[in-house]
Amino acid sequence: MTKPDWREIAACRDSEPSLFFPIGTTGLAIEQIQEAKGICSLCLVADECLQYALQTNQEAGVWGGYAEDERRRLRKRWMAERRRAAS
Repeated sequence: MTKPDWREIAACRDSEPSLFFPIGTTGLAIEQIQEAKGICSLCLVADECLQYALQTNQEAGVWGGYAEDERRRLRKRWMAERRRAAS
């Protein structure tokens, strides 16, 4: 039996996509980000989602429970670790 693609079992699969891609970082966007992160916190595949976002350099939206600015910092560390491992 084949393991399902992580996207097929993601907690967000039936959510409104715009919730995960708010416009801006103030006002309503803050509420949307927090709501999206709440869904991510219950997700069984949040780690896979985050890894996908890091590997494919997803710049916009909430992925794996991390907002854009948080993920940018994570990606810098992730890339540095990959470079160290490769050398």
